[in-house]
Amino acid sequence: DDATILKACAEASEVGAVQAVNFNCPGQTVIAGKTAGVEAAVEKLKSAGAKKAVILPVSAPFHSTLMAPAAKKLAAELDKVELNDAAFPIAANFTGELETSAADIKKNLVAQADNPVKWIACVGAMKNFGAETFIECGPGKTLCGFNRRIDKQIHSLNVEDIDSLKKTLDALKV
Repeated sequence: DDATILKACAEASEVGAVQAVNFNCPGQTVIAGKTAGVEAAVEKLKSAGAKKAVILPVSAPFHSTLMAPAAKKLAAELDKVELNDAAFPIAANFTGELETSAADIKKNLVAQADNPVKWIACVGAMKNFGAETFIECGPGKTLCGFNRRIDKQIHSLNVEDIDSLKKTLDALKV
């Protein structure tokens, strides 16, 4: 559970920065940080009875505080861009809430670079807003799988090529 993961990360931080960075779905939380911290947290989680704790090769500790320099650069670049308020709500990974304000969207884009992704909360916010069908764009069906684990009633579609676009349009009756 999340409390066990947060505790393991806090304890493992003594040997290297590590934190929970993706709250993807029930049973799947991703941690990231310095290698020593991640390894220590994984051992603590295994000792605590985790069913699965795997170290994955990644290029950077995304959504962790170690990404603060990148977040700062992103903020500087976003300051050069003028955004309008959104015509429809945008789910913010950082807060797990829906936003329409251009200022809030910019702020959350920066914050999500070095803070955890709250996908479970995002899905809940979208459902509360009235979303009934979710469309994942890009290769694979990762988010579709997360959505199924969050709520089996969620209808998720995937668009990753022309064939899947046609299937999605057919399913939407567009």
